[in-house]
Amino acid sequence: MWGFLKRPVVVTANINLHLVALTGMGLLSRLWQLTYPRAVVFDEVYYGQYISFYMKRIFFLDDSGPPFGHMVLALGGYLGGFDGNFLWNRIGAEYSSNVPVWSLRLLPALAGALSVPMAYQIVLELHFSHCAAVGAALLMLIENALITQSRLMLLEAVLIFFNLLAVLSYLKFFNCQKQSPFSLSWWFWLTLTGVACSCAVGVKYMGVFTYMLMLVVAAVHAWHLIGDQTLSNVRVFCHLLARAVALLVIPAVLYLLFFYIHLTVLFRSGPHDQIMSSAFQASLEGGLARITQGQPLEVAFGSQVTLRSVFGKPVPCWLHSHQNTYPMIYENGRGSSHQQQVTCYPFKDVNNWWIVKDPRRHQLVVSSPPRPVRHGDMVQLVHGMTARSLNTHDVAAPMSPHSQEVSCYIDYNISMPAQNLWRLEIVNRRSDTEVWKTILSEVRFVHVNTSAVLKLSGAHLPDWGFRQLEIVGEKLSRGYHDSTVWNVEEHRYGTSQEQREREWELNSPVQVDASRNLSFMARFSELQWRMLVLRSDDSEHKYSSSPLEWVTLDTNIAYWLHPRTSAQIHLLGNIVIWVSGSLALAIYMLLFLWYLLRRRRNVHDLPQDAWLCWVLAGSLCGGGWAVNYLPFFLMEKTLFLYHYLPALTFQILLLPVVLQHISDHLCRRFRRGPDEAPQEPRGRSRG
Repeated sequence: MWGFLKRPVVVTANINLHLVALTGMGLLSRLWQLTYPRAVVFDEVYYGQYISFYMKRIFFLDDSGPPFGHMVLALGGYLGGFDGNFLWNRIGAEYSSNVPVWSLRLLPALAGALSVPMAYQIVLELHFSHCAAVGAALLMLIENALITQSRLMLLEAVLIFFNLLAVLSYLKFFNCQKQSPFSLSWWFWLTLTGVACSCAVGVKYMGVFTYMLMLVVAAVHAWHLIGDQTLSNVRVFCHLLARAVALLVIPAVLYLLFFYIHLTVLFRSGPHDQIMSSAFQASLEGGLARITQGQPLEVAFGSQVTLRSVFGKPVPCWLHSHQNTYPMIYENGRGSSHQQQVTCYPFKDVNNWWIVKDPRRHQLVVSSPPRPVRHGDMVQLVHGMTARSLNTHDVAAPMSPHSQEVSCYIDYNISMPAQNLWRLEIVNRRSDTEVWKTILSEVRFVHVNTSAVLKLSGAHLPDWGFRQLEIVGEKLSRGYHDSTVWNVEEHRYGTSQEQREREWELNSPVQVDASRNLSFMARFSELQWRMLVLRSDDSEHKYSSSPLEWVTLDTNIAYWLHPRTSAQIHLLGNIVIWVSGSLALAIYMLLFLWYLLRRRRNVHDLPQDAWLCWVLAGSLCGGGWAVNYLPFFLMEKTLFLYHYLPALTFQILLLPVVLQHISDHLCRRFRRGPDEAPQEPRGRSRG
């Protein structure tokens, strides 16, 4: 029983010393003096703000990509004990003692360091030589643009890491497929491929390009698998199901998980709240939630409300009016109704309050019990502070002459009667008798007399309108555009019939009871949509560049300049590597087309195994370069040299592959001479 104690326990392991050495050199090049400079470098000024928001649990919105990349950077701050207290207001600002610079830059540096051994393994998994694999790793190691980017608190190194991890995992899975399908390692590498793809997309939307490439390669391999007559139908179905779960379901679940963590951690109101809907804002602690908490849910006749435009462009704003009237004659000579101005105002103000009045009654208070307003009801909107009704008529709007002017009606005793009846339409209703709800209901107001829809045009009024946003009546409304949709943000039941008492009531705080929260999926959907449609400032930057300048390295970026010495940090690539990579890509494309044409003529210059390796290497490396570079020609945004780095890494992987191919196949063939060249396989005689 105790016989095993009589013999020594021996553990043997195969250690690739080259892989260990490459990993060590990668760590040394990325981690050595990582805290230098102890100052804000280029885009650290932006990412640092988001890290501070995470540390303080404050909600923010960044249109550059999903939250996973920001969470990776924030994890470094959390591990270093960062409290979020630093003013990220300018590039070059010295970090205070409470900022753990080494910890904040650690995870991008580790991602950059581990990309070196991954490049080595990818080339090996493509079945190229150890020499080619070492060459690819060394190129990744010494490329100074990759070194610079990975030593700072930036996301490109993290994105490249997950791109390479996705490629490496898929290649290992693909090679396991030939030997031991459905084994533990087979499942591990397939699942890791989906996880890495999801993480790449979660870091930056650019990661979706690599994800799409992996899906295409996997689909081609699955197509060949379907045609394998040695596999039963059940086994083929299991293969397809496993790939669908690992490459589609798992990435989708992980993507949702990133947002779930993001929204769970960031539960406090912040500076980006105004971009989101009223319902979203009310779900955050503080801010609007303190104002709207406990408001009556159902809007009734006599309710006092503020109406927020769902569109939110060019800025979030609320339906507003004030004592001033439209000018009698506009600057272009057109006349107006000279009625009270109605605008959309981008700030909270007492003049944003309106009273929902029943046209059949005179009272401006909520009855007991309250009579809720339903979809299809006729209402009048009475401005709380001036007691004038929202009105529109066949008069051209000041800035949008093809639309109707919207005003609050003033009785001048002339032949212009009030037209102040509006029909309420609840856009997101579930039934035709649904009640108008605070925050939750998205509504349109359709003018009864002219069928015009109350709309935010987005145009700014001149100085006589205090540069506020124009409100119009749009007759030709196709569908439910967000510019015609409104929601009640603040709401209370009015109790004062007299104007003076009502003005005092409108200036008093809203009652407080209990809060209502949105579901996770509702918040996720809104946040994802805002990320996709939000346009950041795309003004020209001093160091912005075009995609054509990246390939030839005709541009660089000055990241940091020491205020007292001549020390500088520039993002500048290694011209030898960049030019060699471009030449390798061009050579690969020419050789691929040449081989393809020759194979069409039934001339096989390469053995079948070598040809398949050549095609797979080009699909992943050349295809990786293409999908990470060419889409930038279609983007209307400010671009920088660092956007090219993910494409560059795939080009670097392709360079030693092409060199080995030239050495093994082309040079050897020329050395043998034409007389010793392989015979063309004989095909069937063609008449």
